[in-house]
Amino acid sequence: MKHYVGIDIGGTNMVCGLTDETGRTLRMTKVATEAQRGSENVIERLGKAVSGLIAESGVSPEAVGIGIPGFVDHVNGVSVLAVNLGWKNVPITSELSKHLGGLPVYLNHDVRMYVYGEAVAGAGQGYKHVFGLTVGTGLAAAMVNEGRLYYGSGGRAGEFGHIPVPDLDYHCNCGMIGCLETAVSATGIARQAREAVQRGESTILAERFSGDNLQKLTAADVSRAYDEGDPAAIAIMERTGTLLGRGLAAAIPLFSPEAIVIGGGGSLAGERLFAPMRKEIERSTLSFYLDNLVIKPAERIEDAGIVGSALYAKQRLNGTDIV
Repeated sequence: MKHYVGIDIGGTNMVCGLTDETGRTLRMTKVATEAQRGSENVIERLGKAVSGLIAESGVSPEAVGIGIPGFVDHVNGVSVLAVNLGWKNVPITSELSKHLGGLPVYLNHDVRMYVYGEAVAGAGQGYKHVFGLTVGTGLAAAMVNEGRLYYGSGGRAGEFGHIPVPDLDYHCNCGMIGCLETAVSATGIARQAREAVQRGESTILAERFSGDNLQKLTAADVSRAYDEGDPAAIAIMERTGTLLGRGLAAAIPLFSPEAIVIGGGGSLAGERLFAPMRKEIERSTLSFYLDNLVIKPAERIEDAGIVGSALYAKQRLNGTDIV
């Protein structure tokens, strides 16, 4: 049995995992990213974490895969721009490989790795065409066709959150106005709730969050208010789910997936979000696209990115990834 290492790099923590070739996670470790100390320090500490993981396991992995946010050059293994890390044009794979005695290292976008993990070893397993997305701080997606990722021109495919929505007037961090993720994300749900409080709507959220405390309101608070029958929270989830359904109704005819897998922290809202989403998809999509389509929540909440990165490394090592 061959083994691989998968790494998920975030702004706060880096999680490393050892998997077998089937995607079974055998061991995991977490270290603080400490991005403020610079990329060289991050890579050095990452190298020590991976080396420790390998030593503890007693196996010799074939390769290492990394998922990282921002813009990546997955062909050459360069983090082109990762704003939350303060990185620009960091050759992470070649540098990390030096710390690991020349072990092959491969890089890709963190959401692609999450979706890839779900597609080949999670909720999408058994389906040939899987469209996956994560509803988190932002909104991003990836498409896996017969076990292979779709990249698009320049490797920029998957920015689902930047689909423009005509009736949204929120400013997005990308500089555009009305991007889908400004509403359909954990951040967007919280933003809508804060606005409802500021407008003076009748909501229990106003009783719990006011003044400077209003900024502490989260999407999880909206879910709790929803469960208590709060009309404002119900309306926010209805609107957010409908907008997500509208976005997916555009993606379904383009990609014709067999399965849509939805993950990320925002997806923990469950049916509060998924019920209006399904209703909008059914209303806005030709029925024959839906006949063989299943929509499922992600299964590997804790390690999808790890597994995806590890099995992506396996794929790249074998030369079977489309680049």
